[in-house]
Amino acid sequence: MPRPPASFATARLTARMPRADDGPAIFAAFGSDPEVTRYLPWRAYDRVDPLNLFLRERIADWEKGTGNFAWLLCLRGTDTPIGSIGLGLEPGGKVILGYVLAKKFWGHGFTTEALRYLVDWALAQPTIYRAWAFCDVENTASARVMEKAGLVREGLLRRWHIAPTIGPEPRDCLAYAKVK
Repeated sequence: MPRPPASFATARLTARMPRADDGPAIFAAFGSDPEVTRYLPWRAYDRVDPLNLFLRERIADWEKGTGNFAWLLCLRGTDTPIGSIGLGLEPGGKVILGYVLAKKFWGHGFTTEALRYLVDWALAQPTIYRAWAFCDVENTASARVMEKAGLVREGLLRRWHIAPTIGPEPRDCLAYAKVK
């Protein structure tokens, strides 16, 4: 499987690998916001230390080339994270994508811009045939992001994903993909 670029730029964003000192900025921008993390597989952080550990793990993923790659999203011309986007290489020529963005930046197309870049990058690779993502059935904004990025709704994943901010039981999700 190909290795994604360490950084990339879109019209309004730069995406870069995380650094060990990014924890406080992520915590302040979006990592501690329960509204932002409502549908995600992790709760909002209540301290920076666990977030710093998570960042060290993501940095190690890049160093090892394990197939899980995360970027921090920054407004072009700045170095302060406003969100994150990730790509996981899966067997059989597939990549799964995920993202989060600070609430202050919702509704401006930033996530769509970053997601579109990664979907296009992935499907330009000769050995990748499918780029996909999912969201909670109630997360209509995320579904719209995927549609605007060119992914097509494929179906319902029943009891697929746990969003601990909402509760301990698996929730239904919508699956979206773009294939070649």
